[in-house]
Amino acid sequence: MGLARHMAKEVMREIGNKSREFYEFVLPPVDMHLENNNLVITVDIPGFNKDDIKLTIHGNILSIKAEKKVNTNSKDEIICNQRPNIIDKKIRLPIKIKEGEEKVNSAKYADGVLTIKIPTSTTGKPISIE
Repeated sequence: MGLARHMAKEVMREIGNKSREFYEFVLPPVDMHLENNNLVITVDIPGFNKDDIKLTIHGNILSIKAEKKVNTNSKDEIICNQRPNIIDKKIRLPIKIKEGEEKVNSAKYADGVLTIKIPTSTTGKPISIE
């Protein structure tokens, strides 16, 4: 019975590790929409502190990096751990931003949701339709 329990724990641990790896490198989910000449980006990254999150923008690439401190001194045995410890996400923005003119109006993190507002510029010329 002990061997079966040990094998089940190892399988669950491996599933948890693969799930966490998937979340760290493929996710987190990102939503974008235009609102009052701003591109609003919403990113779900629960479980992090505001101080753990670093944002940078270069050209039209937004980088989101987050890393939480993991307590490895815990005496509890972890059976399954699917929550990510690291997020490194690069997002190509669907707006034109001139290099050197990157600016963000605001970024807020509340209840596990990061909301970023980036001003958009309309440099295009309107075209009339006959």
